[in-house]
Amino acid sequence: MAFTLGFHIILVPFGVALTTFMLIVHYRGLRKGDAEALVLARRWSKVAAVLFAVGAITGTVLSFELGILWPGLMKNYGAAFGFPFAIEGLFFFLEAIFVAIYIYGWDKMSPWAHFWSGIPVPLASLGGTAAVIAANSWMNKPGGFTVKDGQVTDVQPGKVFFNDAFWLEFLHMFLAAYIVAGFVVAGVYAVGMLRGRRTRYHRLGFLTGFVVAACALPVQMVVGDTIARYVFDKEPAKFAAIEMLPRTGSHVSETLGGVLIDGDVRYGIKIPDLASVLAGFRPSTTIKGLDAVPIEVRPTVAQTNIVHWAFDIMVGTSSVMIAVVAWFAWLWWRRRDKLTTSRWFLLAAALCALLSIACLESGWVVTEVGRQPWIVVGHLLTRDAVATQGNLWPFFSSVLAIYLAVGAAALWVLWSMKRRWEHQGDETVSVPYGPEHGDDRHPENIEGTVS
Repeated sequence: MAFTLGFHIILVPFGVALTTFMLIVHYRGLRKGDAEALVLARRWSKVAAVLFAVGAITGTVLSFELGILWPGLMKNYGAAFGFPFAIEGLFFFLEAIFVAIYIYGWDKMSPWAHFWSGIPVPLASLGGTAAVIAANSWMNKPGGFTVKDGQVTDVQPGKVFFNDAFWLEFLHMFLAAYIVAGFVVAGVYAVGMLRGRRTRYHRLGFLTGFVVAACALPVQMVVGDTIARYVFDKEPAKFAAIEMLPRTGSHVSETLGGVLIDGDVRYGIKIPDLASVLAGFRPSTTIKGLDAVPIEVRPTVAQTNIVHWAFDIMVGTSSVMIAVVAWFAWLWWRRRDKLTTSRWFLLAAALCALLSIACLESGWVVTEVGRQPWIVVGHLLTRDAVATQGNLWPFFSSVLAIYLAVGAAALWVLWSMKRRWEHQGDETVSVPYGPEHGDDRHPENIEGTVS
């Protein structure tokens, strides 16, 4: 489940955000008669279609795994937990329908009708993402149901979906989607420019992704800080694991790195009082440690180390990316001509593509492992929900082989598309609905279909 979720979560940002970027450049192309923007929109729509297909496969596998691997969860809490997934299924079908309409609408629909047909795609993807986040946040802060004789009754769908943790988690993932997709898209064009392809087409592709990610990242830092304080107030066991804090106390140091061994933190770098200051704005703030958690539901040493390191990676990668964003802002203000010509900046922008994915993965590790040993906090332990039948390694090996094949096939298709587009060239490619090859680029000239 961890492997398939980790694979699938990388694809989610592109369903939400890449399709938004596609519509941004599509609108620019129609509104300003920008041929390069229209070419970008058409090409990004094809990339989005490939990633949607792979995401559909991996997401469907996850749905089956919930029933196969977690019978205790679905048997006892499926009446509540299953509701968000029913909503997600509806959004998935809407997304699939409008993806097909938009992709096949090139050269077949009038320009503005085609543009408007694409609007439901990111909205449906966002709705599906919200439904999955609702299910996950419900596991952290369950509500909207009553348990009688071990069975869930009186389910209130609204309170299940919009549980106490939903809005912060949803906003966090919403911003993460635009950050990851933005930096990955920008990274692709940064690598192209490092190889000498510095046309306006490449600059437009780079700036569209990077500017959106650069705007979302500072907001994400504020949201993340708010969530950390929420966890401090509402989920003390997870916060103790994040801080790798074995004992309750005040004037708690922030530990960077380190390992929890035999109840003591070793090899870490400690910043005095900082954890208490970040949690409660003063050094005297008391933070509950792992000793405040009953031993039968206390995170293990291994789980604590994993959560702490994942949190450090998330914060560390975010800090590097915010430094690159600050560099971008300075170049935009003082040396705009260097934005797409500075080799060091382009290298840093390309690095942000990898860092954003690492940040996304580590954030989900904090969420999922940080909830342990619960699968539904306060109600159902993981050990009571998971399947106990054997043959784990043969099944996992099969899933691993299939996913590697699907991932390799997707990368091969995207690489083939890239090579074909490079062979066509950026300046001579046919432009959907015109204008073409340097013709007058005003909106009133974008009328018909150009083959």
